[in-house]
Amino acid sequence: MTKVDPVTFEIIRHKLYSVMDEAIIALENVSGSPITNEGHDLMASLYKADGGLMVGGVGFLHHLTSAAQAVKHILQTYSDDPGIDEDDVYFLNDSYTAALHPPDVYLISPIHFQGRLTGFAANFVHVTDIGAIDPGGFSPSARDNYQEGFQSKGLKLVEGGRMRRDVLDTFLNMVRDPGMTQLDLKSQLAANHVAKQRMLELYEDYDVDVVETVSEELIRQSEQLVRNRLSELPDGEWRVREYIDMPGANAKVELTATKEGDTLTYDFTGSSPQVELGVNCSYWATWGGLFAPIFPLLAWDVTWNEGVTRPIRLIAPEGTIVNCIRPAPISIATVGTIQIVNNLSTLVLSKLFGASERYAHRSTAVWHGSHAHVETHGFTAEGEFFVAPLTDTFCGAAGARAFADGVDMGGEIPNIVSRWANAESQELNTPIRYLFRRAVPDSGGPGKYRGGVCHEYAFTPNGANEVGLVLFGKGTRAPMSLGIFGGYPGCNVGYTTFRQANVHELPDRLEELRGSEQFDQFWGTLELHDGDVQYVRFMGGGGYGDPLDREPELVLRDVLAGLVTDGPARDIYGVVVAAGSVDGDATRARRRELRAERLGRPLEAADERSDVPRTGKRLAEYLQRTASDATQCTWCGTEVAPAGTDWKDHAVLRRLPVEETGPNRTVAGEFFLIEAFCPGCATLLDAELAAGDDPPLHDRVRSWPDA
Repeated sequence: MTKVDPVTFEIIRHKLYSVMDEAIIALENVSGSPITNEGHDLMASLYKADGGLMVGGVGFLHHLTSAAQAVKHILQTYSDDPGIDEDDVYFLNDSYTAALHPPDVYLISPIHFQGRLTGFAANFVHVTDIGAIDPGGFSPSARDNYQEGFQSKGLKLVEGGRMRRDVLDTFLNMVRDPGMTQLDLKSQLAANHVAKQRMLELYEDYDVDVVETVSEELIRQSEQLVRNRLSELPDGEWRVREYIDMPGANAKVELTATKEGDTLTYDFTGSSPQVELGVNCSYWATWGGLFAPIFPLLAWDVTWNEGVTRPIRLIAPEGTIVNCIRPAPISIATVGTIQIVNNLSTLVLSKLFGASERYAHRSTAVWHGSHAHVETHGFTAEGEFFVAPLTDTFCGAAGARAFADGVDMGGEIPNIVSRWANAESQELNTPIRYLFRRAVPDSGGPGKYRGGVCHEYAFTPNGANEVGLVLFGKGTRAPMSLGIFGGYPGCNVGYTTFRQANVHELPDRLEELRGSEQFDQFWGTLELHDGDVQYVRFMGGGGYGDPLDREPELVLRDVLAGLVTDGPARDIYGVVVAAGSVDGDATRARRRELRAERLGRPLEAADERSDVPRTGKRLAEYLQRTASDATQCTWCGTEVAPAGTDWKDHAVLRRLPVEETGPNRTVAGEFFLIEAFCPGCATLLDAELAAGDDPPLHDRVRSWPDA
């Protein structure tokens, strides 16, 4: 292997990142599509000549690994026929091959230098339309994959630098908005062209062998750094689950993460079978979904490349919702099961961090647990067809962290450049008018640290007699922005349609909206006519730690800011606010009362956390293992469980209806929190989601690296 001096190594490393930055700029600025030029649903990266991820760019992180599979598929399948030649570009969007769902189009450009294949530039964009049964690419009406639009395992879109008109016309003939969709493709071609040109300049300046040596060393370093970090974390098993609420049914996604030495295995055994609605995801979609949190949480200071993936293993039983078999529909996967995989990956990583004194500060609750997507379509007043998503769903809400509250309306973990269009930009591209966009009080999950609050909005047609909507929300019944270590989930998603509403009164909140008819529809299609209003509410971030452990002054700050109301302040946080300040005596009394309710008996005062000596065998925020291997509460020092037993079997358990964790939570009676309290001080040690009589899940830490 060619030797490279340290200075040259660093120069090339930074130039590789610059290549990706320039490609992203091209991707965002060439397209006329709102979802692309606002920088939402896209990604660009560089890949080695064998298809391995060389340098991951910014964007939706699910695609870094699935695009690698797309490149490898093109190599394995088409190298001989029709060939991978200089200045070719391949098109791929088949979800059972590599893509996440049909509207996510990958364009893959081989890079040749002096006649030699040296690598690939690849990107994806969620294109404007894909010709499915429903406009826009998400298809809640589809009952199998064949109704979900144009799908290809690989087409040569550009051959020898010339666009293949036959291929382009065939594709555009299948979509509802060929003009905007073609602009999407042009933005992708521009991005790959920029990446190729910059790489060719890099090869010319430093030689191919030098650049390849740097990229191979970066991959080796990333693998070693991730293995080293895993070795610094405890060994054990951590289990989590979430539920997908669909019309008339629910599905479960269950994950057991096993960390052993320098490897981490994700096992989704126990997840529901695939379903007839498009929330399913393929194996490669699950693979991409689990890495979206791994990159920023576990490998935050590591070059994102193939090396990060090598210590990770995936078990996803075939025929389940996380590894479906064609013709199961998959068009809603990205905001369906893939997002649930994101959530669960975040939680198991945070539990793993939470069992480490060194990395406990990395723990976080779930961010933006459910997209509440709205796709619009129809004809403008000028008679032009349009199809466009509303970008509000990218606003997000950050989960609470081990050291601070979640950021209000603070994005989501899988998209590190997450942002949403301002109202004027959205109204410019879509014939609608916003009535309001506002933060939702009490939407953040309560905890020692509060989850970020989400927003809500309402809009009405403007400049069109009617606007068609495609709705495919989840989380209207099942909480998805789950808390951690006793933190509660954020609020549920909400959709309400008002017919012939009081638009002329300019209502600026849900409580002021009225109509001749109103109904809640979160799945399927509907038409908004002149004077109708569609309302949407998102999910706040999950909370971290016991709400009774929150500093009263922080609760007061939230009340004064309108982020928490008086009722939850008193009944969940146990903080009594009077005349704009905390009533200290009433707050202490209220918190003692709530602790007594938890145990069903009076208990001695537990107003302050005791100074319990640390053993170095941390289990979670309020738990540790003692020298005798008993499980101990670190709030009060009580031995919760003897050695060799699961601590939840000895804790005080309560099944709490989700609606009791704050306003705008489900009242369907389907979902509960299994609360586990310390029998000594009633501290809330854990609050996990369950449906019906599902049993508690047990985490098991086997060893600590420094203990």
